[in-house]
Amino acid sequence: MTTTRRTILAGAAGTAALGGLPFRSARAQAANTIRIGVLNDQSGTYRDISGPYGVECTRQAVQEFGNQGFNVEVIVADHQNRPDVGVNIARQWYDQGVDLVLDVPTSSVGLAVNTVAREKNKAYINTGSATSDLTGTACSPNTIHWMYDTYMLAKSTGGAMVRAGGDSWFFITADYAFGHALERDTSTFVRNAGGRVLGSVKYPFPATSDFSSFLVQAQASRAKVIGLANAGADTINSVKQAAEFGITRRGVKLAALLMFLPDVHALGLQTAQGLILTESFYWDLNDRTRAVTTRLQPRLRDIKPNMASIANYSAALHYLKAIKDMGITASKLSGIEVINRMKAMPCDDDAFGAGTIRPDGRKLCPSYLFEVKTPAESRAPWDYYKLVQTTPAEEAFRPLAEGNCPLVRS
Repeated sequence: MTTTRRTILAGAAGTAALGGLPFRSARAQAANTIRIGVLNDQSGTYRDISGPYGVECTRQAVQEFGNQGFNVEVIVADHQNRPDVGVNIARQWYDQGVDLVLDVPTSSVGLAVNTVAREKNKAYINTGSATSDLTGTACSPNTIHWMYDTYMLAKSTGGAMVRAGGDSWFFITADYAFGHALERDTSTFVRNAGGRVLGSVKYPFPATSDFSSFLVQAQASRAKVIGLANAGADTINSVKQAAEFGITRRGVKLAALLMFLPDVHALGLQTAQGLILTESFYWDLNDRTRAVTTRLQPRLRDIKPNMASIANYSAALHYLKAIKDMGITASKLSGIEVINRMKAMPCDDDAFGAGTIRPDGRKLCPSYLFEVKTPAESRAPWDYYKLVQTTPAEEAFRPLAEGNCPLVRS
Protein backbone atom coordinates (compact mmCIF):
# COMPACT_ATOMS: atom_id res chain seq x y z
CA MET A 1 0.00 0.00 0.00
CA THR A 2 1.20 3.50 -0.75
CA THR A 3 1.94 6.22 1.72
CA THR A 4 -0.72 8.92 1.90
CA ARG A 5 0.61 12.31 0.82
CA ARG A 6 -0.82 15.52 2.22
CA THR A 7 0.62 18.45 0.33
CA ILE A 8 -0.52 22.03 0.66
CA LEU A 9 0.57 24.11 -2.31
CA ALA A 10 -0.27 27.80 -2.41
CA GLY A 11 -1.95 29.26 -5.46
CA ALA A 12 -3.67 27.95 -8.54
CA ALA A 13 -0.45 26.67 -10.06
CA GLY A 14 0.02 24.25 -7.17
CA THR A 15 -0.97 21.20 -9.18
CA ALA A 16 2.30 21.19 -11.09
CA ALA A 17 3.93 18.93 -8.51
CA LEU A 18 5.10 16.15 -10.77
CA GLY A 19 7.62 17.98 -12.92
CA GLY A 20 10.70 16.31 -11.47
CA LEU A 21 9.47 12.75 -12.05
CA PRO A 22 10.01 10.61 -15.15
CA PHE A 23 6.94 10.68 -17.42
CA ARG A 24 5.79 7.12 -16.73
CA SER A 25 6.34 7.50 -13.00
CA ALA A 26 4.46 10.78 -12.97
CA ARG A 27 1.57 9.27 -14.92
CA ALA A 28 1.38 6.26 -12.60
CA GLN A 29 1.45 8.49 -9.55
CA ALA A 30 -1.27 10.74 -10.97
CA ALA A 31 -3.48 7.72 -11.63
CA ASN A 32 -3.16 6.68 -7.99
CA THR A 33 -3.55 10.16 -6.48
CA ILE A 34 -6.70 11.99 -5.46
CA ARG A 35 -6.32 15.76 -5.54
CA ILE A 36 -8.57 18.00 -3.47
CA GLY A 37 -8.52 21.71 -4.27
CA VAL A 38 -9.63 23.97 -1.42
CA LEU A 39 -10.82 27.19 -3.05
CA ASN A 40 -11.76 29.92 -0.61
CA ASP A 41 -11.09 33.40 0.74
CA GLN A 42 -7.56 33.46 2.16
CA SER A 43 -7.22 37.22 2.59
CA GLY A 44 -10.54 39.09 2.54
CA THR A 45 -13.94 39.45 4.18
CA TYR A 46 -14.46 35.73 4.83
CA ARG A 47 -10.89 34.70 5.68
CA ASP A 48 -11.49 34.05 9.37
CA ILE A 49 -14.64 31.99 8.74
CA SER A 50 -12.80 29.29 6.83
CA GLY A 51 -9.73 30.45 4.89
CA PRO A 52 -6.58 28.81 6.27
CA TYR A 53 -8.61 27.12 9.02
CA GLY A 54 -10.77 25.34 6.46
CA VAL A 55 -7.58 24.13 4.79
CA GLU A 56 -6.31 22.70 8.08
CA CYS A 57 -9.64 20.97 8.69
CA THR A 58 -9.34 19.38 5.24
CA ARG A 59 -5.83 18.19 6.07
CA GLN A 60 -7.12 16.70 9.32
CA ALA A 61 -9.67 14.65 7.38
CA VAL A 62 -6.94 13.34 5.08
CA GLN A 63 -4.80 12.43 8.09
CA GLU A 64 -7.64 10.58 9.82
CA PHE A 65 -8.61 8.79 6.61
CA GLY A 66 -5.10 7.40 6.59
CA ASN A 67 -3.37 4.98 4.25
CA GLN A 68 -6.10 3.40 2.12
CA GLY A 69 -4.10 2.40 -0.97
CA PHE A 70 -4.00 5.73 -2.78
CA ASN A 71 -2.32 9.08 -2.34
CA VAL A 72 -4.14 12.27 -1.36
CA GLU A 73 -2.92 15.77 -2.11
CA VAL A 74 -4.51 19.02 -1.00
CA ILE A 75 -3.91 22.23 -2.93
CA VAL A 76 -5.10 25.73 -2.07
CA ALA A 77 -6.02 28.96 -3.84
CA ASP A 78 -7.59 32.30 -2.94
CA HIS A 79 -10.55 33.25 -5.14
CA GLN A 80 -10.59 36.81 -3.74
CA ASN A 81 -14.42 36.69 -3.62
CA ARG A 82 -14.46 37.23 -7.40
CA PRO A 83 -16.42 34.88 -9.70
CA ASP A 84 -14.01 35.39 -12.62
CA VAL A 85 -11.03 34.45 -10.46
CA GLY A 86 -12.82 31.44 -8.98
CA VAL A 87 -13.94 30.14 -12.38
CA ASN A 88 -10.46 30.45 -13.87
CA ILE A 89 -8.86 28.60 -10.96
CA ALA A 90 -11.49 25.85 -10.94
CA ARG A 91 -11.24 25.32 -14.69
CA GLN A 92 -7.42 25.18 -14.55
CA TRP A 93 -7.48 22.81 -11.60
CA TYR A 94 -9.92 20.40 -13.23
CA ASP A 95 -7.94 20.46 -16.48
CA GLN A 96 -4.74 19.68 -14.56
CA GLY A 97 -6.20 16.69 -12.75
CA VAL A 98 -7.82 18.02 -9.58
CA ASP A 99 -10.59 15.58 -8.67
CA LEU A 100 -12.61 17.66 -6.19
CA VAL A 101 -13.08 21.39 -5.61
CA LEU A 102 -14.09 22.06 -2.01
CA ASP A 103 -15.33 25.01 0.08
CA VAL A 104 -15.91 28.07 -2.20
CA PRO A 105 -17.58 30.71 -0.02
CA THR A 106 -19.21 33.75 -1.64
CA SER A 107 -22.36 32.59 -3.40
CA SER A 108 -21.62 34.33 -6.70
CA VAL A 109 -18.34 32.39 -6.88
CA GLY A 110 -19.99 29.18 -5.67
CA LEU A 111 -22.65 29.32 -8.36
CA ALA A 112 -20.06 30.04 -11.06
CA VAL A 113 -17.85 27.10 -10.02
CA ASN A 114 -20.98 24.94 -9.96
CA THR A 115 -21.28 25.49 -13.71
CA VAL A 116 -17.62 24.62 -14.34
CA ALA A 117 -17.87 21.35 -12.40
CA ARG A 118 -20.85 20.28 -14.47
CA GLU A 119 -19.13 21.28 -17.72
CA LYS A 120 -16.04 19.21 -16.80
CA ASN A 121 -18.00 16.34 -15.16
CA LYS A 122 -15.98 16.73 -11.97
CA ALA A 123 -16.95 16.51 -8.31
CA TYR A 124 -17.72 19.69 -6.38
CA ILE A 125 -18.66 20.04 -2.70
CA ASN A 126 -19.66 23.50 -1.62
CA THR A 127 -19.32 24.11 2.10
CA GLY A 128 -18.90 27.88 2.10
CA SER A 129 -21.63 29.47 -0.03
CA ALA A 130 -25.03 30.02 1.54
CA THR A 131 -27.37 30.44 -1.42
CA SER A 132 -30.12 27.83 -1.37
CA ASP A 133 -30.19 28.02 -5.18
CA LEU A 134 -27.36 25.46 -5.22
CA THR A 135 -29.97 22.83 -4.38
CA GLY A 136 -32.78 24.68 -6.13
CA THR A 137 -32.91 26.01 -9.65
CA ALA A 138 -29.10 25.78 -9.98
CA CYS A 139 -28.78 22.22 -8.64
CA SER A 140 -26.32 19.96 -10.47
CA PRO A 141 -25.60 16.21 -10.51
CA ASN A 142 -21.94 17.12 -9.89
CA THR A 143 -22.54 19.15 -6.72
CA ILE A 144 -23.26 18.56 -3.06
CA HIS A 145 -24.12 21.49 -0.79
CA TRP A 146 -22.86 20.80 2.71
CA MET A 147 -23.97 22.07 6.07
CA TYR A 148 -26.00 25.33 5.79
CA ASP A 149 -27.93 27.57 3.39
CA THR A 150 -30.10 30.68 3.35
CA TYR A 151 -33.34 28.76 3.80
CA MET A 152 -32.06 27.00 6.93
CA LEU A 153 -30.74 30.27 8.38
CA ALA A 154 -33.95 32.14 7.58
CA LYS A 155 -36.11 29.44 9.13
CA SER A 156 -34.06 29.14 12.32
CA THR A 157 -32.90 32.69 13.12
CA GLY A 158 -35.56 34.63 11.23
CA GLY A 159 -38.36 32.43 12.48
CA ALA A 160 -37.19 32.78 16.08
CA MET A 161 -37.07 36.57 15.86
CA VAL A 162 -40.63 36.74 14.51
CA ARG A 163 -41.93 34.43 17.23
CA ALA A 164 -40.28 36.70 19.81
CA GLY A 165 -42.29 39.68 18.57
CA GLY A 166 -40.03 40.98 15.80
CA ASP A 167 -42.81 41.35 13.26
CA SER A 168 -41.45 44.32 11.29
CA TRP A 169 -38.11 44.14 9.47
CA PHE A 170 -35.61 46.23 7.54
CA PHE A 171 -32.73 44.49 5.75
CA ILE A 172 -29.15 45.61 5.24
CA THR A 173 -28.07 43.34 2.42
CA ALA A 174 -24.79 42.51 0.69
CA ASP A 175 -25.43 43.19 -2.99
CA TYR A 176 -24.67 39.79 -4.52
CA ALA A 177 -26.24 36.35 -4.79
CA PHE A 178 -25.85 35.38 -1.11
CA GLY A 179 -27.32 38.59 0.31
CA HIS A 180 -30.20 38.54 -2.14
CA ALA A 181 -31.05 34.90 -1.33
CA LEU A 182 -30.83 35.45 2.43
CA GLU A 183 -33.09 38.51 2.30
CA ARG A 184 -35.51 36.66 0.01
CA ASP A 185 -35.76 33.54 2.18
CA THR A 186 -36.02 35.47 5.46
CA SER A 187 -38.65 37.82 4.03
CA THR A 188 -40.75 34.80 3.10
CA PHE A 189 -40.67 33.50 6.68
CA VAL A 190 -41.46 36.95 8.09
CA ARG A 191 -44.47 37.46 5.80
CA ASN A 192 -45.75 33.91 6.25
CA ALA A 193 -45.73 34.51 10.01
CA GLY A 194 -47.81 37.67 9.60
CA GLY A 195 -44.91 40.11 9.80
CA ARG A 196 -43.99 42.98 7.47
CA VAL A 197 -40.85 43.95 5.58
CA LEU A 198 -40.63 47.74 5.72
CA GLY A 199 -37.68 48.08 3.39
CA SER A 200 -34.12 47.16 2.56
CA VAL A 201 -30.88 48.69 1.37
CA LYS A 202 -28.21 46.90 -0.65
CA TYR A 203 -24.56 47.84 -0.29
CA PRO A 204 -21.60 47.14 -2.59
CA PHE A 205 -19.74 43.92 -1.76
CA PRO A 206 -16.90 43.56 -0.90
CA ALA A 207 -16.12 47.28 -1.09
CA THR A 208 -18.03 48.44 2.02
CA SER A 209 -16.79 48.84 5.58
CA ASP A 210 -18.81 51.88 6.75
CA PHE A 211 -22.41 50.89 7.44
CA SER A 212 -23.47 54.06 9.23
CA SER A 213 -25.72 55.44 6.47
CA PHE A 214 -27.44 52.06 6.05
CA LEU A 215 -28.05 51.76 9.79
CA VAL A 216 -29.54 55.26 9.85
CA GLN A 217 -31.95 54.26 7.07
CA ALA A 218 -32.88 51.10 8.94
CA GLN A 219 -33.51 53.02 12.15
CA ALA A 220 -35.61 55.60 10.34
CA SER A 221 -37.92 52.84 9.08
CA ARG A 222 -38.94 52.16 12.71
CA ALA A 223 -38.67 48.43 12.10
CA LYS A 224 -38.41 46.29 15.22
CA VAL A 225 -35.70 44.12 13.64
CA ILE A 226 -32.75 45.04 11.46
CA GLY A 227 -31.87 41.95 9.44
CA LEU A 228 -28.18 41.73 8.57
CA ALA A 229 -28.11 39.78 5.30
CA ASN A 230 -24.33 39.60 5.24
CA ALA A 231 -21.49 37.68 6.88
CA GLY A 232 -17.90 37.78 8.09
CA ALA A 233 -16.23 41.16 8.52
CA ASP A 234 -19.36 42.88 7.19
CA THR A 235 -21.47 41.46 10.01
CA ILE A 236 -18.83 42.36 12.56
CA ASN A 237 -18.68 45.96 11.35
CA SER A 238 -22.48 46.24 11.18
CA VAL A 239 -22.91 45.04 14.78
CA LYS A 240 -20.09 47.23 16.08
CA GLN A 241 -21.45 50.34 14.40
CA ALA A 242 -25.00 49.61 15.54
CA ALA A 243 -23.68 49.44 19.11
CA GLU A 244 -21.79 52.73 18.68
CA PHE A 245 -24.99 54.43 17.49
CA GLY A 246 -26.93 52.99 20.44
CA ILE A 247 -29.49 51.41 18.13
CA THR A 248 -30.04 48.31 20.25
CA ARG A 249 -30.43 50.42 23.37
CA ARG A 250 -33.51 51.95 21.74
CA GLY A 251 -35.25 48.59 21.60
CA VAL A 252 -34.35 47.62 18.03
CA LYS A 253 -33.19 44.02 17.64
CA LEU A 254 -30.36 42.95 15.37
CA ALA A 255 -30.84 39.68 13.48
CA ALA A 256 -27.41 38.38 12.48
CA LEU A 257 -28.70 36.04 9.81
CA LEU A 258 -25.33 34.40 9.14
CA MET A 259 -22.88 34.67 11.99
CA PHE A 260 -20.03 32.40 13.01
CA LEU A 261 -18.09 31.75 16.20
CA PRO A 262 -15.03 33.75 15.00
CA ASP A 263 -17.33 36.76 14.49
CA VAL A 264 -18.46 36.58 18.11
CA HIS A 265 -14.84 36.25 19.19
CA ALA A 266 -13.89 39.34 17.18
CA LEU A 267 -16.77 41.37 18.61
CA GLY A 268 -16.25 40.27 22.21
CA LEU A 269 -19.05 39.24 24.54
CA GLN A 270 -19.61 42.77 25.79
CA THR A 271 -20.80 43.77 22.31
CA ALA A 272 -22.17 40.45 21.04
CA GLN A 273 -24.08 39.34 24.16
CA GLY A 274 -27.70 38.48 23.52
CA LEU A 275 -27.37 38.08 19.77
CA ILE A 276 -29.39 35.22 18.29
CA LEU A 277 -27.74 33.16 15.55
CA THR A 278 -27.78 29.75 13.91
CA GLU A 279 -24.94 27.30 13.36
CA SER A 280 -24.97 23.58 12.60
CA PHE A 281 -21.84 22.97 14.70
CA TYR A 282 -20.55 24.20 18.04
CA TRP A 283 -17.33 22.88 19.48
CA ASP A 284 -18.82 22.40 22.98
CA LEU A 285 -22.14 20.91 21.84
CA ASN A 286 -21.52 17.26 22.80
CA ASP A 287 -18.79 14.68 23.38
CA ARG A 288 -18.17 14.12 19.67
CA THR A 289 -17.80 17.81 18.83
CA ARG A 290 -15.44 18.23 21.76
CA ALA A 291 -13.43 15.22 20.60
CA VAL A 292 -12.92 16.45 17.03
CA THR A 293 -12.09 19.92 18.32
CA THR A 294 -9.39 18.42 20.55
CA ARG A 295 -7.91 16.57 17.57
CA LEU A 296 -7.93 19.76 15.50
CA GLN A 297 -6.40 21.96 18.17
CA PRO A 298 -2.73 21.39 17.19
CA ARG A 299 -3.59 22.61 13.69
CA LEU A 300 -5.86 25.51 14.70
CA ARG A 301 -3.85 26.47 17.80
CA ASP A 302 -5.87 29.00 19.81
CA ILE A 303 -8.82 29.07 17.36
CA LYS A 304 -11.93 26.92 17.72
CA PRO A 305 -13.58 25.50 14.57
CA ASN A 306 -16.93 26.82 13.40
CA MET A 307 -19.52 25.30 11.09
CA ALA A 308 -17.85 26.62 7.92
CA SER A 309 -14.28 25.54 8.61
CA ILE A 310 -15.13 22.12 10.03
CA ALA A 311 -17.54 21.42 7.17
CA ASN A 312 -14.40 20.90 5.06
CA TYR A 313 -13.33 18.14 7.45
CA SER A 314 -16.73 16.45 7.28
CA ALA A 315 -17.13 16.75 3.51
CA ALA A 316 -13.58 15.67 2.65
CA LEU A 317 -13.83 12.63 4.93
CA HIS A 318 -17.08 11.46 3.35
CA TYR A 319 -15.69 12.07 -0.14
CA LEU A 320 -12.60 9.94 0.57
CA LYS A 321 -14.78 7.16 1.97
CA ALA A 322 -16.73 7.17 -1.30
CA ILE A 323 -13.50 7.00 -3.33
CA LYS A 324 -12.39 3.98 -1.33
CA ASP A 325 -15.80 2.36 -1.80
CA MET A 326 -15.93 2.76 -5.58
CA GLY A 327 -12.21 2.55 -6.38
CA ILE A 328 -9.87 5.29 -7.53
CA THR A 329 -9.94 4.26 -11.21
CA ALA A 330 -13.73 4.44 -11.42
CA SER A 331 -13.79 7.70 -9.50
CA LYS A 332 -11.67 9.45 -12.11
CA LEU A 333 -14.04 8.55 -14.95
CA SER A 334 -17.04 10.57 -13.79
CA GLY A 335 -17.65 13.24 -11.18
CA ILE A 336 -21.36 12.46 -11.33
CA GLU A 337 -20.73 8.86 -10.29
CA VAL A 338 -18.62 10.03 -7.34
CA ILE A 339 -21.43 12.32 -6.22
CA ASN A 340 -23.97 9.52 -6.68
CA ARG A 341 -21.86 7.22 -4.52
CA MET A 342 -21.64 9.89 -1.82
CA LYS A 343 -25.42 10.30 -1.91
CA ALA A 344 -25.91 6.55 -1.57
CA MET A 345 -23.67 6.25 1.50
CA PRO A 346 -24.79 7.36 4.97
CA CYS A 347 -22.73 10.18 6.47
CA ASP A 348 -21.31 10.03 9.98
CA ASP A 349 -18.50 11.99 11.62
CA ASP A 350 -17.71 13.70 14.90
CA ALA A 351 -18.51 17.18 13.58
CA PHE A 352 -22.12 16.68 12.47
CA GLY A 353 -23.01 13.14 13.53
CA ALA A 354 -25.16 10.91 11.35
CA GLY A 355 -26.70 12.36 8.21
CA THR A 356 -27.79 11.80 4.64
CA ILE A 357 -27.53 13.53 1.26
CA ARG A 358 -30.73 14.15 -0.69
CA PRO A 359 -31.15 13.72 -4.47
CA ASP A 360 -30.91 17.51 -4.93
CA GLY A 361 -27.44 17.48 -3.36
CA ARG A 362 -28.47 18.89 0.02
CA LYS A 363 -26.55 17.33 2.91
CA LEU A 364 -28.89 17.14 5.89
CA CYS A 365 -27.91 17.96 9.45
CA PRO A 366 -29.65 19.59 12.43
CA SER A 367 -29.54 23.36 12.88
CA TYR A 368 -29.01 24.91 16.30
CA LEU A 369 -30.33 28.27 17.45
CA PHE A 370 -27.90 29.85 19.88
CA GLU A 371 -27.88 32.93 22.07
CA VAL A 372 -24.54 34.59 22.74
CA LYS A 373 -23.68 34.49 26.44
CA THR A 374 -23.06 37.49 28.62
CA PRO A 375 -19.50 38.00 29.92
CA ALA A 376 -20.68 36.80 33.33
CA GLU A 377 -22.06 33.55 31.87
CA SER A 378 -18.89 32.60 29.98
CA ARG A 379 -16.60 30.27 31.91
CA ALA A 380 -13.59 30.17 29.60
CA PRO A 381 -12.25 31.42 26.26
CA TRP A 382 -14.57 30.44 23.37
CA ASP A 383 -17.38 29.52 25.79
CA TYR A 384 -19.79 31.78 23.93
CA TYR A 385 -23.04 29.99 23.10
CA LYS A 386 -26.05 28.69 24.95
CA LEU A 387 -28.43 26.44 23.04
CA VAL A 388 -31.95 27.81 22.59
CA GLN A 389 -33.51 25.41 20.10
CA THR A 390 -32.67 22.46 17.84
CA THR A 391 -34.29 21.91 14.46
CA PRO A 392 -34.00 18.25 13.36
CA ALA A 393 -32.17 17.54 10.11
CA GLU A 394 -35.31 16.50 8.25
CA GLU A 395 -37.01 19.81 9.16
CA ALA A 396 -34.09 22.24 8.98
CA PHE A 397 -33.90 22.65 5.20
CA ARG A 398 -36.31 23.51 2.42
CA PRO A 399 -38.58 20.56 1.57
CA LEU A 400 -37.28 18.60 -1.41
CA ALA A 401 -40.40 19.20 -3.49
CA GLU A 402 -40.24 23.00 -3.07
CA GLY A 403 -36.77 23.68 -4.46
CA ASN A 404 -37.54 23.35 -8.18
CA CYS A 405 -34.36 21.30 -8.63
CA PRO A 406 -34.39 19.64 -12.08
CA LEU A 407 -32.85 16.49 -10.55
CA VAL A 408 -35.94 15.87 -8.44
CA ARG A 409 -38.76 14.04 -10.18
CA SER A 410 -42.20 15.20 -9.20
